[in-house]
Amino acid sequence: MFSNIRVVMVNTSLPANIGAAARALKTMGLGNLVLVDPQMFPNADATALASGASDILHRARVVPTLQDAIADCKLVIGASARSRTIPWSMLDSRQAGELVRTESERHPVALVFGREDRGLTNEELQQCHYHVYIPSDSEYGVLNVAAAIQVICYEVRMAHLIAENRPTTDIVQPASMPLPHAPWDEELVNAEDMEGFYQHFEAAMVESGFLDPDNPRQMPVRVRRMFNRMRLDRLEYNLWRGIFRQMQAMAAEIARASKK
Repeated sequence: MFSNIRVVMVNTSLPANIGAAARALKTMGLGNLVLVDPQMFPNADATALASGASDILHRARVVPTLQDAIADCKLVIGASARSRTIPWSMLDSRQAGELVRTESERHPVALVFGREDRGLTNEELQQCHYHVYIPSDSEYGVLNVAAAIQVICYEVRMAHLIAENRPTTDIVQPASMPLPHAPWDEELVNAEDMEGFYQHFEAAMVESGFLDPDNPRQMPVRVRRMFNRMRLDRLEYNLWRGIFRQMQAMAAEIARASKK
């Protein structure tokens, strides 16, 4: 039921939080924990705080970068407690739980949590399709990272339990975008391919003279936000990559002509 859902912890400093997070996953039926560059792991404190969930720790995958953790995911949701300079598509914890439920039935999904002291960086949040927040008290809304993981995992589980009580059908429904009444007929593009897409986009913009690499301003971030909101399928992805290649070819032809 939850095999396509992974919880990603980025650069965690306290092993106890990793152990508590493993316990949070196990109590909600999840089992896929990925650690991005943890400061101390394995560690006895993590095992002690796991309290019966040491199997989650033993299976945990350790990777050097967030991109490695989410490469095959077609939905990535990052935890963020504060608004950013450029607003991003935002979900509350309940909306995130429902979206994770529906999409994890079809492809890998990642829930990403940041450092204890400062959360996720802007660059890391820009790798996410959505940001999720927990609507905590306005006077004191500071949640420990393991507590935040517990809340989001609870919402994912509740979404699954509620769905199990709904009428079901034997008709296979097409994959859908996270919009009401919008069935989708093509496979969505994963995070690894989208990173290559953004690099290709910037290269095409620079070679065409549209983007100044020394003064990009906010264009790359806004473009990333736009395409993350759109969530390209494979045919759309291939179409755009073809456009970028043609732009590069035209820019090269103009450059050659200008030298004659």
